[in-house]
Amino acid sequence: MNFSELFKLSGLLGRFSPDGRCLASCVQYRLVVRDVSTLQILQLYTCLDQIQYIEWSSDSLFILCAMYKRGIVQVWSLEQPDWHCKIDEGSAGLVASCWSPDGRHILNTTEFHLRITVWSLCTKSVSYIKYPKACQQGIAFTKDGRYMAVAERRDCKDFISIFVCSDWQLLRHFDADTQDLFGIEWAPNGCVLAVWDTCLEYKILLYSLDGRLLSTYRAYEWSLGIKSIAWSPSSQFLAIGSYDEKVRILNHVTWKKITEFEHPATIANTKTIVYKEVEKSPSVETERLSFPPTRALASSLFSTQSKYDISQVPVSLQYIKPVADRANPKMGIGMLAFSPDNCFLATKNDNIPNAVWIWDVQKLKLFVVLEQLCAIQSFQWDPRQPRLAVCTGNSKVYLWSPAGCVSVQVPMEGDFQIVSLSWHSSGDSMALLSKDNFCVCYLEREEV
Repeated sequence: MNFSELFKLSGLLGRFSPDGRCLASCVQYRLVVRDVSTLQILQLYTCLDQIQYIEWSSDSLFILCAMYKRGIVQVWSLEQPDWHCKIDEGSAGLVASCWSPDGRHILNTTEFHLRITVWSLCTKSVSYIKYPKACQQGIAFTKDGRYMAVAERRDCKDFISIFVCSDWQLLRHFDADTQDLFGIEWAPNGCVLAVWDTCLEYKILLYSLDGRLLSTYRAYEWSLGIKSIAWSPSSQFLAIGSYDEKVRILNHVTWKKITEFEHPATIANTKTIVYKEVEKSPSVETERLSFPPTRALASSLFSTQSKYDISQVPVSLQYIKPVADRANPKMGIGMLAFSPDNCFLATKNDNIPNAVWIWDVQKLKLFVVLEQLCAIQSFQWDPRQPRLAVCTGNSKVYLWSPAGCVSVQVPMEGDFQIVSLSWHSSGDSMALLSKDNFCVCYLEREEV
C-alpha cells in the first residue's frame, strides 16, 4: 500500500471524476483538478467566494461549484478552460445545487424551498418546479438517468412529481400518504420509489413509476421511527434502519419483512467473528536511535500502531445511553451500506459508536463485528469487490474483506485525522480526507 503526500483541502471537498481520470479538490475559493495517476495539477480555477459544494457532471467534462452564501453557482469546463458559466439566483438565494443525469442541466433549489430552477447549459433556457419540499432527500434520479422524482409540499400535504429528464415534462403527480415526508429514493432498477416519513412516525411507502402505491410498511407506532434506508444493488432488498437499533429487510416480491437484524451490546453467537482493534507500541532498534531523533523517526515513535485481535465470544461492546432530552439523539441505525456484489450489508448502531456490523445477506446472519478504539466516522465499500474501508478520525485506515482485517497507519508527519474516505471507481485507490488535508492511498495489485 502506498500513500501520496498531503494536499490542502477545505470543507471535505475532494471528489474523483466519474470516468476515474481526475481528482477535484477545493482550497477556500480555489478549485484544483489533478490527474489521478500522477497527481499533477491539470487545471486551477478561481471562484468568486469560498466553495461550499462541488459536483462532477456525469461525463466528467464539467464541474459545478456552489457558493450558497452568495447564491451563485459557477461551472468550469475541463476541455475548454477559458469557458465558464456563472448562475446567479439573486435575491431568491440558494440552498442546494446538483447536476441532472445528462450533465447539461443544473438544478438549483432557492431559499425557503420556494422553487427548483432548471438551467440548461446548451440553450440557456430556464424551467421552474414549484413547491419543492424542505427535507433531507427531496430529489431523486433513477440510475439510468431517465426519470426524476421530486418531493413537494403544498396546502399542508405531501406530493410526489415524476419528471422525464430529457424534456422536463411532468409524467405523474400524486399525493404521498405521509404526515411529513422525510426522504425519497429510487431502487437501482428504477422501477420502485421508496418514500419515508418523519422520524416521529415509522412509515415507508413504495410507489411504482406510474404512481401506484405498491405497499406500505410500518414496524411499530408511538416511538421514533426510520433513521436510514439502503437499497441492495440488485433491487431485491430494502434495508430500513430505525431508532429501535434494528435493521429490517423487506423483499421485492411481497414487500414484507423477511428478517430483522438486532444490534445488541453483547455478542454471544460463536459463529460471529469479532475483530477487536488493540494498540501495539512501535518497536525501534536502539542502534537506530539518534539524538535528537529524526522527524520521521519521531513521528513513528509517537504514533500508536494498532492491530486486530480475534476476540473470544461472548464479547461486550461499549454501549452509550443517549441523552433523552436532546433533539436527534445518538441512537439507532445511522449508517447502512450494501456491498456491490450484494453479499454483505455493513451497519452502524449509533448507541455503539465504535463498532461496524457486517451481515451475510445470503444467510441473513451476522458475519463479522469490527470493534474499533475510536468512534466510526465513515465507511465505504470498494466498488469492485466485497472490501470495506473504515475511518475513525485518527491517522489510520482500516480494511475488511472476507479474507481478514487490517489496520494501516498513514505515514504522515503531524496530525492527519481521517474523517471521510472515497474509493476510486477502479477500486485500486482511495482518497482519505481530513478537515484540512487529503491524501491518496494506492493499493497494490496483489492486495486488490
